[in-house]
Amino acid sequence: MTDADFLTATRTFYDAVAEDYADHFPGDGLAGRPLDRALIGVYAELVGREGAVADLGCGPGRLTGYLASLGLRVFGLDLSEGMLAIARRENPGLRFEQGSMLELGLADGSLAGVVSWYSSIHTPVDRLPSLFAGFHRVLAPGGHLLLAFQAGDAPRRHDRPWGHPVSLDFQRRRPEHMADLLTEAGFAVVSRTVREADEALAEPVPQAVLIARRPRKATP
Repeated sequence: MTDADFLTATRTFYDAVAEDYADHFPGDGLAGRPLDRALIGVYAELVGREGAVADLGCGPGRLTGYLASLGLRVFGLDLSEGMLAIARRENPGLRFEQGSMLELGLADGSLAGVVSWYSSIHTPVDRLPSLFAGFHRVLAPGGHLLLAFQAGDAPRRHDRPWGHPVSLDFQRRRPEHMADLLTEAGFAVVSRTVREADEALAEPVPQAVLIARRPRKATP
């Protein structure tokens, strides 16, 4: 599958389901998830309030808004104009842009933080090194990445959600493999957290959150 193929499939899927998604998953998506909120809080403290943070694959912008509430200077980017319309409607004071995580039009070292909260799950495994290299490029030395995904091996296919004639695979990843890929991209992994699936949240598999840092240049 080419980049154009999977990007088109992802954009088409989320454009189709955007309004239904917003109706069925109100709020910031963190209700009943104290561990997730705690990790996001740790990440926000590591990043600080000085530099810009990009929420890549921001969807309807709920996490973007939550990050802003923690004092971060954050903006969102997403493939789907349908999702971005919701993000702009619900967060009128924040900036949201259309674009691909694999083709970031951002200057080298321009960000203090990059967030990929369940947004790398549609990227083919052979494109993950390029994706993470892009994250590393746009982060300033000392900047931090927050990466969340479902842990596991077998993908889950969502077919005709809410009756829409679209389908998409949601990839699950092994945390140790993702950590290795981040290390190969030049990151230092700061934290690796895997929590068990929560039946109350109807989670089918464990959930993983990695925090990684672009190392500062060594002093001569």
